[in-house]
Amino acid sequence: MKLPNVNRREFARQTTLAVGAALAAPGTLFSKNRTAEPTVVGHNSHKYRVVPNWGVLDAGKNPVNDCHEMVQDAKGRIFLLTNETRNNILIYDKSGKLLDAWGTTYPGAHGLTLSNEGGEQFLFICDPNRHQVIKTDLKGKELFKIDYPKETGVYDHPAQFLPTETAVNPVNGDIYVADGYGANYITQYDAKGRYIRHWGGKGAENGQFDCCHGIVVDTRNKTNPTLLITDRRHNCLKRFTLDGKYLSTIAVPGTYICRPVLHGDYIFAAAFRSTSDAYPDSGYVQIFDKNDKVISTPGGTEPVYQNGQLQEQRKDRTFSAFLHPHDVLVDGDESLYVAQWASRKTYPIKLERVG
Repeated sequence: MKLPNVNRREFARQTTLAVGAALAAPGTLFSKNRTAEPTVVGHNSHKYRVVPNWGVLDAGKNPVNDCHEMVQDAKGRIFLLTNETRNNILIYDKSGKLLDAWGTTYPGAHGLTLSNEGGEQFLFICDPNRHQVIKTDLKGKELFKIDYPKETGVYDHPAQFLPTETAVNPVNGDIYVADGYGANYITQYDAKGRYIRHWGGKGAENGQFDCCHGIVVDTRNKTNPTLLITDRRHNCLKRFTLDGKYLSTIAVPGTYICRPVLHGDYIFAAAFRSTSDAYPDSGYVQIFDKNDKVISTPGGTEPVYQNGQLQEQRKDRTFSAFLHPHDVLVDGDESLYVAQWASRKTYPIKLERVG
């Protein structure tokens, strides 16, 4: 795993990020009445500091509404998905400079997944307002759409289909669609968008969900890849085989986790709030090791295990930069980019790794 050099980390550890309180207006970084940020956030092997004003743009020219998700392509460009239809996709370089913008037809733009197909990359956009999943190239050309899965027999009409996320199997291109805001089914398609199977549905059983908000193909075990699926209102991730058989549950008590993101041996996931926090200005990021144990919670309280069980976490109230994190991207330098929902139209937050 590539890490920043030691001198950079040591410098960052000794640098205090002190900022004046800022009004919570579009483009600002911190909430009103916050006077300073802690020097370092996170725990154990994964600690970070905020990079001030990363990615802040002219809101009159390139506005955002909810910043839902982010991915990085093979050229290092960072794609941000927002449900602001003047520019649904904003493309940044790692310094936060705007490179390009496109997209005006995704009013519910929510899920953003990057796929690799024979050396070429594509995007899958989930739009629950359109009741569709849309595959595009990196310039925004629409290639095909997945409409409501009438083949399943569980949908009476398209409006019941409110997809929130997709995952793509890197081996065979199979597409998994999570209907997190709708009927809570996972529907599997082949690479051409042809129906294979479905499972789940809303409920409290092991194989069911209450907001299957996010999904990823976990390829850390090369011989036995699995699916990790969010069960957000049940405060957990659930692991399934690639054909939909339930395997296990990873409990994150009290945490409304959004989507799992794979990076190296770790899983990163944004949480827009916890059950212990008042709703406004909540949230943090959780980092899981290869044993599915939370080892660091930037922006949240330290992860504590008792008798093998993670104890309930909550927001670190000394850290005001996070306003409902919705997704996290990890780059090759181990920096985090956090897209946020209901954050008063703020641009993403970048955190540089320092430990």
